[in-house]
Amino acid sequence: MTIELIILLASLLVAWLVFTWAVQVLKASISTAVAIAAIVLILQLVFGIGPQELLDHLIQLPQTLWNLKGE
Repeated sequence: MTIELIILLASLLVAWLVFTWAVQVLKASISTAVAIAAIVLILQLVFGIGPQELLDHLIQLPQTLWNLKGE
């Protein structure tokens, strides 16, 4: 085997590993986005809580937790 063939095989292996990692990250990101969208949709349809109200409460969450810690 020549050195060029070894480098080619190693580079193909690295490219395959990076590609499979990227696919796994993409799958996880998509499933997380779908779960968040489903939760927001359920909150809006069942409880009438809009996305802006949810975002406002998420922004206030650290302050709320800090206040609970102080009590």
